[in-house]
Amino acid sequence: MWLLDKMLRKLIRRGELTIIDHRGKAWRYGAPDPAIASVTARLADSRVAMKIASDPRVGAGEAYMDGRFTLEQGDIRDLILLARYNSPFEKIGALKGKSPVAKAAGAIAGRLDQVNWKTRSRRNAEHTYNLTRRLYELFLDEDRQYTCAYYRDPANGLEQAQLDKKAHIASKLNLKPGMRVLDIGCGWGGLALYLHRHYDVDVLGVALASDQIEFARERAAEEGVADRVKFELMDYRDVPGTFDRITNVGLIEHLGTPHYPGFFAKCRELLAPNGIMLSHCCGRMTGPGLTDKWTRKYIFPGGYIPALSEIVGEAEKHRLIVSDVETLRYHYAFTLEEWYRRTVAARDEIIAMYDERFYRMWQFYLAGAEGAFRYGGMSNFQVQFMKDRRAAPIIRDYMFEEEQRLRGLEQPPKWHLEAAE
Repeated sequence: MWLLDKMLRKLIRRGELTIIDHRGKAWRYGAPDPAIASVTARLADSRVAMKIASDPRVGAGEAYMDGRFTLEQGDIRDLILLARYNSPFEKIGALKGKSPVAKAAGAIAGRLDQVNWKTRSRRNAEHTYNLTRRLYELFLDEDRQYTCAYYRDPANGLEQAQLDKKAHIASKLNLKPGMRVLDIGCGWGGLALYLHRHYDVDVLGVALASDQIEFARERAAEEGVADRVKFELMDYRDVPGTFDRITNVGLIEHLGTPHYPGFFAKCRELLAPNGIMLSHCCGRMTGPGLTDKWTRKYIFPGGYIPALSEIVGEAEKHRLIVSDVETLRYHYAFTLEEWYRRTVAARDEIIAMYDERFYRMWQFYLAGAEGAFRYGGMSNFQVQFMKDRRAAPIIRDYMFEEEQRLRGLEQPPKWHLEAAE
């Protein structure tokens, strides 16, 4: 316990944390702070403290998943937010004390994990997205938008915020009827269907998770637009032809930095001379880094959240004009908070589908992500790219005007579980 005690005394200054060790002794840290909840945690055995202190994210995550690290006051979200609140822009834990060899080994492992050749990319996508459909129904909005929503007002519901996200993206595309649109990493098809519905465009959505593509095709068929909105189980590297517009939402995080040159080269090849591409992705506000080991192992194998410099620098090398950049600083924290709330509300059903360990893993993932986006160095970027500077009006008024128009066209559906209450 001595090493964990040493770490927590340095880390927890604001807010109260109590750790009860396996002998029943209470160790207290910090001071009361009305801005953050107090937390009490219990360690089941003597090995948990060392496991957490030596590798905090993996150690705490796996101990929590295994039921050896439990919460008696507050829950895992409260604990993670407390830790992040005290260490907003630093990597939490004992990394600073690791030897240069250990740090180098960790960096190499993180880089190697980002080498996503085609077969590995498909395997990684299936690991992340081919979980049961019902799981995603339980915590996502009705349109299954598994990316950061756009909260025009933090008090808005998730359905409204996700609908506003689609309008926000669409407004930056300067779309015209009859255009061809490519949606790389199309998810369950919601954005592709939205763009066709409001602009009469033809859309090709591609992704690597078979269940996503199957579900998206079902949706297109139900709406009677399968001839105009098509979905293919395809790697973006294999897409032929040219497109007037390209969207990729939550896609860049799955590429890995070794593949950025090929991605931007392919997108330039696919984009028509007057084309526009809009990328929406998670991003680092503190420069390039590495994906933590727990997330690589359990949630997003092969994934990496980029710094803006990594995206923009590579686009410039491929003669793509970076024509507009927006940083969404808090929106994903609000999104993840609601996903976590819905996950907790569906606890019994998720455990019945999987088991207690999976449920705890999902909790830890969502809470950890919220902490990073609420108090840490993560945000979301929306970056508009052009091949020709004349592809859109020279002032941003067209975006604001179009977004306002779109907001008047649809009302968000009422969340199914709320409607059942």
